[in-house]
Amino acid sequence: MLNFPKQILVAIDGSPLSDKAAEEAVRMASANQGTYKSRIVALLVLPNAPRNTFTDFVPAPPITETDQWEELRQRIFYVIEKNATDAGIPLEMKVAYGDPADELLEVAERENIDVIVIGSSGKGFLKRRVLGSVSHKVVKNAKCSVYVVRG
Repeated sequence: MLNFPKQILVAIDGSPLSDKAAEEAVRMASANQGTYKSRIVALLVLPNAPRNTFTDFVPAPPITETDQWEELRQRIFYVIEKNATDAGIPLEMKVAYGDPADELLEVAERENIDVIVIGSSGKGFLKRRVLGSVSHKVVKNAKCSVYVVRG
């Protein structure tokens, strides 16, 4: 008997590749027709806000506290939200700040995630060595299964 993942974490950033990963996560969750339905956690990781200096009288608010956030949030989470709703899959959307790989690994451990679904652009060896690769770091350090969606 196949053991379908119950807790699925998908990395979201609004790119076409993350939309493809979102579609795969929903497809994976939809395959679980057992008593206990799969749940998807969609995680958007934003970079740390720039540090304020002594010359800043009024620090800039994080993007999630601006007037544009709701419109931006809807665009970024549109595909996962629509597909999960259409398939009847429970979805939790989260936003974190920091290094994407570190945040994905931390949420995966804290939420007892069974599988992480993440996109990979396949930029090549040299670019990955110079810039680093979020998907490579997640695959290397995750304590659960990782499903890499290629672009």
